[in-house]
Amino acid sequence: MGVAALIVAFALANGFRDEMREKILQGTSHLSVVRADGRPIENYSELASRVKQVNGVVTASATTYDGALVRGTKGSSYAVIRGVEKDTVQSRWLRDGSFGPLFEASSNPNAVVGTDLAARIGLAPGDVFQVQPANDATPRRLRVAGVFSSGLFEYDSTWIYVSMETASEFAGNNHAASVMSVQVTDVDNVKHVSADVSKALGNSYTIIDWQQANQPLFAALALERRMGLFIIGLIIAIATLNITTMLILVVVERRRDIAILNALGATRAGVMLLFIIEGAVVGAIGAAVGVAIGFIACAIGNHYKLVSLPADVYSISNVPLIARPSEMLIAALVAFLLSVLATIYPARAASRMRPVEALRDS
Repeated sequence: MGVAALIVAFALANGFRDEMREKILQGTSHLSVVRADGRPIENYSELASRVKQVNGVVTASATTYDGALVRGTKGSSYAVIRGVEKDTVQSRWLRDGSFGPLFEASSNPNAVVGTDLAARIGLAPGDVFQVQPANDATPRRLRVAGVFSSGLFEYDSTWIYVSMETASEFAGNNHAASVMSVQVTDVDNVKHVSADVSKALGNSYTIIDWQQANQPLFAALALERRMGLFIIGLIIAIATLNITTMLILVVVERRRDIAILNALGATRAGVMLLFIIEGAVVGAIGAAVGVAIGFIACAIGNHYKLVSLPADVYSISNVPLIARPSEMLIAALVAFLLSVLATIYPARAASRMRPVEALRDS
């Protein structure tokens, strides 16, 4: 049971971390390039061309993030107006409508709204709603062209996609971008690519990678993982103590048998080996059964989506259990080795037993 609990704990930690990472990287840039002086990026087309020449960069596009107050039929809410270019929209997130109208001329500019935000203030495709940008005293009107769902509550409850032209007009930046969003080939090698981009652009720009931007979140997840594994490790430690206790009782109960073996010529090493083999067999069976139970528990949890969370608290509504073979093997080996170590004391006690005294006392 200790091995099974350890495998499930590994799988739960892996699933939560990987799910958060996937959702975050789908919606935000791997690298964010901003001007060091904090001013908008006016020549973002030329800057994007320079960034794309760096080895490891897949795409580079302009984007903006501006706060706004939006009002629908059910009420009002805070929102983030995100301006995007045509080639960077997340079409796989779309649940209703289309991203196409964002980049078409219209009396009321079009927008794609997060599903939770749309539900909260009462918006559906085709509706016209009011927007009050943070940097503009004049209320604006947008038409809902679609509704998206990323699976991450922070995005679905606040984001509104508009075209870069609309976002620049709202912010009064005259077609300038606040951030250059860069996607890289290998997200785990983002530090190296960040250094190359910084070298190519010079000191006029500041580079922030996704690991820096989300460092507090992933540090908290790492701490939670370590604490969880420590607590589960105590379960395995108690299980090994139970093996020690069981073998000590076996030594006490089998004093006569051990004495007869010694009298017949069994060596101390041979007697020790008997108890070590018994403990190893118990540990091996326990580890194997624990791996099977842990794997089956993860499969059942994923099939029925048993690990459900409130999205407004944990950002994601469901956590998959990701059991990696390497971690399952480590859990089984650790349990087996601890089981073998737990046999040393009772095995030594059995090997040191004197046949004459044992037979006399029995």
